[in-house]
Amino acid sequence: MPKQLKYSTRIKSTPFLYLELKKMAKLKINNSDMTDKELKQQAVEKNLFQVNTDSRSKTIAAATIRRMKVLDDYLLDRLLNGTIETGKQIAIYSILKTNRLFYEFMKEVYLEKYILKDPYLEDKDFNIFFQNKAEQSERVAGWSDYTYYKLKQVIIRVLFEAGLIKDQKEREIVKPIINQELAYHLEDIGDKNYLEVLLGGV
Repeated sequence: MPKQLKYSTRIKSTPFLYLELKKMAKLKINNSDMTDKELKQQAVEKNLFQVNTDSRSKTIAAATIRRMKVLDDYLLDRLLNGTIETGKQIAIYSILKTNRLFYEFMKEVYLEKYILKDPYLEDKDFNIFFQNKAEQSERVAGWSDYTYYKLKQVIIRVLFEAGLIKDQKEREIVKPIINQELAYHLEDIGDKNYLEVLLGGV
């Protein structure tokens, strides 16, 4: 559980980034001797992510490098060479590991609703979640209503792109089918709690 991480709104500008994470992982594997700084520089110079500005490229590079660091060799290999579904699940796992707010939303809202067989994410679920976080954290309490609104939008989009909800309007929760080998690996490395969030409890 990423308790040591501070609450952040970073996910607003660096949402799912599945394809971008794959590109960065491939760059790293092909240039294993490169430092993070060199990887970031290479990504910007080559416009690896096909964006309009260097600033945006740097933001994406920093986010994908940060997420890539929580992936071991097996997970990097499955990200690049596994199925699309497995790759997306690994991308979500990397966000869960690096973003406290997203992890807590998934555990306290997404997982809870799945367990209670209440399969739709409603606006009130987000409102209650942010209200609870604001009561627990001065940092979150200092965010504006617009920030909460944008965070809600981005979380919904991330869940949809990851295949964890059916659409962005009704937001019906979808329990993913996780590759058994991937599930065993996450258990073996001590990350069963992240697996439970994705599987609705195991």
